[in-house]
Amino acid sequence: MRRLRYLINWKRRVKSSWPLLITVLRKEKGFDSLSLPEWDLLLRQARRCQLVGHLFYRLEALDLLATTPVGPLRHLQSAKVQTSKQLRDFLWEVGKLVQAFSNTGCALLLLKGGAYAIAELAPHKGRLFSDIDLLVPFEVINDIERSLLIHGWLPETTADYDQQYYRHWMHEIPPLQHVKRGSVVDLHHNILPRTAKACPDPTLLLEAAVELQGEHQGIKVLSPLDRIIHSATHLFYEGEFDKGLRDLVDLDGLIAELGAEARLQLVDRAQQIGLQRPVYYALRYLSLILNTKGLEDAMHKMQVLGFVPNYIKLMDGLFLRALMPDHLSCDDGFTALARWLLYVRSHWLKMPLHLLIPHLTRKLWMRVTGQEQH
Repeated sequence: MRRLRYLINWKRRVKSSWPLLITVLRKEKGFDSLSLPEWDLLLRQARRCQLVGHLFYRLEALDLLATTPVGPLRHLQSAKVQTSKQLRDFLWEVGKLVQAFSNTGCALLLLKGGAYAIAELAPHKGRLFSDIDLLVPFEVINDIERSLLIHGWLPETTADYDQQYYRHWMHEIPPLQHVKRGSVVDLHHNILPRTAKACPDPTLLLEAAVELQGEHQGIKVLSPLDRIIHSATHLFYEGEFDKGLRDLVDLDGLIAELGAEARLQLVDRAQQIGLQRPVYYALRYLSLILNTKGLEDAMHKMQVLGFVPNYIKLMDGLFLRALMPDHLSCDDGFTALARWLLYVRSHWLKMPLHLLIPHLTRKLWMRVTGQEQH
C-alpha cells in the first residue's frame, strides 16, 4: 500500500525534480544558462526521445545558435541535417505514392509525421518519423494495396497468422516495404483497431479531411481538430513510450495553432468521435508537463461533461513517469512499473481478453520457437 501511495503521489516525483529537458521545454531554464555538463545531459535526454532536431529549431527561433557552444552545436546541426535529408527522401516517396494512387480514385491522405511534413505544420521542423502512415476507406483498401504492390511495396510479413491478425482485428493491413528503396507504408482504414471499445467511425475523419493547395494539391490531411484527436489517441492508447515526450511536443505545436474558440470545439469534436478520454489526457499532460497555456477552459468543459476519470491521480502517477525521456537520469524507482502497467493497459484497451490472451500466448510461443517474423 505504501508503494501504491508513492506511485500515485506524482507531486513528490515532479515539480521540484523535472528532468533537465523538461525544464528547457517548459522555458524554466534558458539555453544561455546551460553549462557544458548540462548541455551533455540535455542532448542525451533529447536523443532518447528524438527531440534533438526540435531543439535546433527552437534555438534558431530564439536566435541563439551563434552563442551555442561548439560541441553541442555540432550535435544539433547533425540532427538538423538528418531531419532535412529525411524530409527530402519523404517528399520523393510522396511523389511515388501519388503515382500509385493516381488510378485508384482515392485521395492520398497522410497521417501524423507525414501529414506534419507535407502540410508544413508546426511539429514538422526537426522531426524524425520512420513509416508513412496513410488512411483510406475500408471498402477500397484492397484496391489500394494492389496498386501499391504493383509499384513495389510488398508485405513485411507473409506469415498466415500475422496476416489474419492484421486483416481481421486491426485498423491497418500488414506494413508494406518498398522492395528497392526500403520505405515503409502503413495503410490504415481507421485510427484504432476494430476490436477496441472506442473504435471510431472513420467516415467522420475522412469526410472532414482537408485537401492541400499549391505544390501538393490533391493530397489530403486530417482537419486541424481531427489531427489533434488522432495524435492524442495514438499517444494515450500506445503501450511504448520511448518517443512519448516527442509526441506530446507534437501536440503542443498542433494546439498552439488553435484559437480559444477552436479549443472548445475540440472538446465537442472529441465527444462526437467518441475519443474524449485521450483528448483530456492530452490537455492535462500538456498543462502539467510542458506548461502549455490556454487549456483551462477546454479542460473545465471536459470536467463539466464528466470526461475526467475518477482514477485520474493513478493515471498521473503512470503518465507523469512514462512521458519523461527514456533516460536513466529521468527515472525513479517506479518508472519501469509505470511503463509496464501502461503497456498492459494498451493491450486491454485495444482487444478484449477472449482475443488478447490467445493472441499473446501464440505470439510468445512463436517468439520462443523462433517462428516470429517481426
